[in-house]
Amino acid sequence: MTLMKSLMGAAAAFALTAGAAIAEPAIIFDLGGKFDKSFNEAAHNGAQRWANETGGTYREIELQSEAQREQALRRFAEAGANPIITMGFAMADPLAAVAPDYPDTKFVAVDVSWLDAPNIRQVSFAEHEGSYLVGIMAAMASKTGTVGFIGGMDIPLIRHFGCGYAQGAKSVNPDINVVANMTGTTPAAWNDPVKGSELTKAQISQGADVIYAAAGGTGVGVLQTAADEGILSIGVDSNQNHLHPGKVLTSMLKRVDVAVYDAMKAGENVETGKFTMGLAEDGVGVAMDENNAPLVTDEMMAAVEKARQDIIDGKVKVVSYYENDSCPALQF
Repeated sequence: MTLMKSLMGAAAAFALTAGAAIAEPAIIFDLGGKFDKSFNEAAHNGAQRWANETGGTYREIELQSEAQREQALRRFAEAGANPIITMGFAMADPLAAVAPDYPDTKFVAVDVSWLDAPNIRQVSFAEHEGSYLVGIMAAMASKTGTVGFIGGMDIPLIRHFGCGYAQGAKSVNPDINVVANMTGTTPAAWNDPVKGSELTKAQISQGADVIYAAAGGTGVGVLQTAADEGILSIGVDSNQNHLHPGKVLTSMLKRVDVAVYDAMKAGENVETGKFTMGLAEDGVGVAMDENNAPLVTDEMMAAVEKARQDIIDGKVKVVSYYENDSCPALQF
């Protein structure tokens, strides 16, 4: 009996130790849901890739309100999740409040770069570089000399996208007209495809025949209406070419999936600090597949590749909206 108790005690201790050693990661999707076909879905794809490759499991929550942000962080931290991955700039303030209370927990903040905390990995992207490339493609594809940009919530991050896009377009045609609209000033702007459709029609009436959507779930309405009206669109974050084959010129890939996959793969040992993923790190780029191949000429791809290399080599500097909170190439 004593031996049996000893063995049972050892087994229980081993189980507890094993459970403690292999902490389960968690991911907090931003408003709009993990199947928004854009930013959140890219994160979901990265998490699923990790799960499929390793057989591991992770916890998740799709936020329904602003009030859930801090609640979700604390719930996962109390449950022992590690690392806890958060999606979107709006998680910055909740992270600043929560992370110091759990110094042994690693947090990964995607689209955040300004916090001062030793246990947070902050991953930002050079969206203006990738947007510059799709701007080149838009200008080369346009027949009217007018292209459009539709953003989601009016914040510096989205102006950052639009600024790079306009610079790329004007590098091809200095006289090109770039019209721009934002969907709104609240988080609801990320998930309003009806408003996206209305803005698309308004830009078409101004002559736009290629429209770039950087608007989360709202962009689904932009791409749908562009296809219905016979013009080209450009997707964002995830590869959205397949949504309307032959109608989506390309998608500006923002490798959120890689950021999430890398964090889950590293687990509790994930390196903290601030990291930027740009063209040089393959953090942004353009999507090419069978769905958009007929739309993209060899000349277009040559121009994109040259610009990509010139930006990496420092021969071309894409002005960041963050540098002075303005964009000479585009008036919002």
